[in-house]
Amino acid sequence: MEKVHVEDVAGQMSAADVRRPVSKALGTEDMAINYYELAPGDSFAFGYHAHDDQEEVFYIQSGTATFETEDGDVVVGAGEAIRFARGEFQRGVNEGDDRVVALALGAPRDTENVEMYRDCPECGERTQNEIEMVGDKEALVTICSDCGAETGRFY
Repeated sequence: MEKVHVEDVAGQMSAADVRRPVSKALGTEDMAINYYELAPGDSFAFGYHAHDDQEEVFYIQSGTATFETEDGDVVVGAGEAIRFARGEFQRGVNEGDDRVVALALGAPRDTENVEMYRDCPECGERTQNEIEMVGDKEALVTICSDCGAETGRFY
């Protein structure tokens, strides 16, 4: 058995104001657990994406998150959960004025096959992107796979 207080888990660089990798602190083997706090405009993810080998569930504890999906936007409020199957594209954003607090659960825990898209100002359209660490681990950047332009920077 392992027990942890979420506030004691060190944060990670993310598209969210706060992201705490709870699964690492608990030592889970089969499930990823991440605690998030999204300020207005923040997102759970770096872009519109799908994991071809991971199922994801988001439980919204407080606030309201809007998920961009292949079927259109889905609003998820406090006390609600949303599930995405393997290969299903999504991106959750806090489009409101209040902070969003949520848990994200994914299985299996480790996933390497992520397809992600972001708007590229150079290409003038949404393109596939990769994430890279820059400097002395000072930031994460998203890079357009088509032209190499930086499409986002996260601390």
